Amino acid sequence: MILHVSASSADQTVLSVGVDPNFQIYLCLGQSNMEGNATPEACDRVGVNPRFVSMNVFDDEKAGWHKFQWRTAVPPLVAPQTGLTPADYFGRRMVDFLPEEVRVGVVMAAVGGASIDLFDKRLYSDYLKKQPDWMKNFARRYDGNPYACLIAAAREAMKQGVIKGILFHQGETNTADPTWPARVKTVYDDILADLGLQAVDVPLLMGEVVQTDQGGHCGSHNAIIDDIAKTIPTAHVISSKDCPQRGDGLHFTAEGYRILGKRYADVMLQLLGAPKQMHASAKKGSLAENAIEGNEFPRIDAQHRAYFRLHAPEARDVKVDICGKKYPMLRDSNGEWYGVTDPLVVGFHYYVFNVDGVSVTDPACDTYFGCHRLMSGLDVPEGDEGNYYHPQQGVAQGQVRSCTYFAASQGKFRRAMVYTPAEYERNKSKRYPVLYLQHGMGEDETGWSHQGHMNHILDNLIATGECVPMIVVMESGDVKAPFVPKGGATPDASRNGYGASFYQVLNDDLIPMIDKTFRTKTDRESRAMAGLSWGGFQSFNTVLTHLDRFAYLGTFSGAIFGVDVKTCHNGVFADADRFNKQMKYMFMGCGTEENFGTGKMVNDLKALGINVTYYESKGTAHEWLTWRRCLRQFVPHLFKK
Repeated sequence: MILHVSASSADQTVLSVGVDPNFQIYLCLGQSNMEGNATPEACDRVGVNPRFVSMNVFDDEKAGWHKFQWRTAVPPLVAPQTGLTPADYFGRRMVDFLPEEVRVGVVMAAVGGASIDLFDKRLYSDYLKKQPDWMKNFARRYDGNPYACLIAAAREAMKQGVIKGILFHQGETNTADPTWPARVKTVYDDILADLGLQAVDVPLLMGEVVQTDQGGHCGSHNAIIDDIAKTIPTAHVISSKDCPQRGDGLHFTAEGYRILGKRYADVMLQLLGAPKQMHASAKKGSLAENAIEGNEFPRIDAQHRAYFRLHAPEARDVKVDICGKKYPMLRDSNGEWYGVTDPLVVGFHYYVFNVDGVSVTDPACDTYFGCHRLMSGLDVPEGDEGNYYHPQQGVAQGQVRSCTYFAASQGKFRRAMVYTPAEYERNKSKRYPVLYLQHGMGEDETGWSHQGHMNHILDNLIATGECVPMIVVMESGDVKAPFVPKGGATPDASRNGYGASFYQVLNDDLIPMIDKTFRTKTDRESRAMAGLSWGGFQSFNTVLTHLDRFAYLGTFSGAIFGVDVKTCHNGVFADADRFNKQMKYMFMGCGTEENFGTGKMVNDLKALGINVTYYESKGTAHEWLTWRRCLRQFVPHLFKK
């Protein structure tokens, strides 16, 4: 995820030769919560972007740490014996949103249980003399002077990058001390002066302690922290609301540190202008065709990056989940979350927002039934080559209507979507051939008209004379719910039973209803069936066992596995001459980027002498763009004498 955010302030002092302005450095100090008091979990030790680094501020021979050496920021960051800190997920989130050329480095000095006095260069020595041995041992890592050690490391870091901010988490030991803000200011001012920095360029990010309603023993101190800007105008408070604590009333859990760290980052990114920059970048793109009228998002830029916005002021963490990847979103001061993806391939993509672990649809975008539930959907435009599935000026538009019918075989009402060509309403005497068109697993009867734009594909092809006017019927196929293997059944039997209830409905209820309700041609040579994925499997099974009813067959990425073409369906392909006379047109298509075995099956069928057309959609996978293209190739061959 890349935002074009300025990496350095316009007011920054002229940089020394060798200093990389795109290397952002953050100083981190405090007591045990900054030191890290939760054991890192497996997820915390993997996936750390090498653009996020940590400086060792002291030597540790056993751990292989060398003083002033940078390393990828895999926890622990402060000392080999410490745990997860807010800095871990601060850095991770920063590099998620900053440009690829920007690196983020943290320089850390923290001591559990320490008063603010330990970081005051005037008071630290006398303070430390009065402390127990365990604290003296912690401070000994820093040669007994954490502040001086931090400054020395910061000076080394400044030879390579630019200090952009200070992360501070301390206060438990100074709970309810009214002089604490002034004492923090002394330390902050000392850091700036000793490093030659200006407060306007280096804000102070101050984290709250465990909240009282979370069982925090020092929660009353948050009232003092929350007023810190009265003493330090360039200070910004990081909320610890809803950050879970580990049960001691003082320290956060690993999840609490993750949440807190991301909040530190979100505030810093706001100070860097990231949400505004994201919004500005998004405005350079165009509104997605799937956006609900009146909304500004989602948007797509010229590089096919998608931009999203969600109003969720109470949310702690928001991601957009699209194309198998979750992209973190960034919150602005008004509770608006912004997110941007990597460049996406053209075509239709399902997506959802993940808000604090719960998947929800985008209220600014149209919804589609897919993946067994309602999903948001985004079309990344192809350009002019995609005109065939969009309405065109001057082309008469057919209708897609919802038809409720009673299926006696199941004793219940069902729904089918039925497309009729534009001329159907004008020519009241003409009868039409019928294509039964099935969707895939986890979608429903609206899929082909909603996601697939089949009506526009047919309208455009009919207008150019490439295909004959026809009726198209789309039904749920009983595959909306997830596939669940049946206990005791073999894998093949269990799989073949998925959606099998539709076969009787199709033959006994749906076809008779369509022939009774619409002006159809009812001979087998006027009836076709095709489907995508599992709908292709259903079409394969239906047509090959009912050649008395169907003369055309199409499978688009058909989920047809483990089939012996020599013996399947009572040897339907065994007599190629007979089959070829019965089957007017057989089509099998797929995308070049999927591996459904379609090409091999076509070769096996051709080896038997079966006439079958094979089509590959270039550059597409198991997705709607593949199936739109397949439909575009298939229907011109139907019902032509």
